Amino acid sequence: MDTRFLPAPRERYQAAYDKASRDMAALDPVAAAERAGVDYVETGAGEGEFRLPFFGRKYAIAFPSLAASEVGVEKRPSLVTQVLLLHYLITADGAPLAGEWVAFRYLPSGRVYEAAFEGRGPRELGRVFGQDREAFVRAARALDGHELRFGDASYSFRPLPRLALACVLWLGDEELPGSAKVLFDAAAGHYLPTEDLAAVGGMLAGHLLRLGDQGLRLA
Repeated sequence: MDTRFLPAPRERYQAAYDKASRDMAALDPVAAAERAGVDYVETGAGEGEFRLPFFGRKYAIAFPSLAASEVGVEKRPSLVTQVLLLHYLITADGAPLAGEWVAFRYLPSGRVYEAAFEGRGPRELGRVFGQDREAFVRAARALDGHELRFGDASYSFRPLPRLALACVLWLGDEELPGSAKVLFDAAAGHYLPTEDLAAVGGMLAGHLLRLGDQGLRLA
């Protein structure tokens, strides 16, 4: 995973993981899974397993031990991924998608993190794809994006079952450089805290940049 676009050092994520572990202990796992739109499978003796996708990969989180794994991968998921998945299960309240796209600054307390967020992902997307719409389209489709009708090219993504993001590209010209914007469904705050949404938006940017780079190498 490309960590250039993550908003916090490992120490902060370790503290967040420890707190999330305590918060998870108070959850009804069946109700939490229903609110998050994920599967919960009882494995016996009061234990079970959450099964949820994240950016197209499949993860399992045991309950109550919280041992996490990625299906088909021996290595344990990164601490960042574990925290985001736990926070998703804790925060999810079952709210439907709003069907309205908003900029990061309009999320709860979004202005606090806005400058750092814009610098980590959208600015780089505009720089890399601002003169190459086709590379952006290839990357977005490779990430299972669904085409929208904003800007010169735009796609929506579902990194988690009830969390929707979009990326909009405006091509540059002789006077202005290209630019990009990562948008969020207005209900995003019902599923992750704003600081975590910054991380997910940064991950989206990182995935698109990596896929775009692969496409350029293959072209």
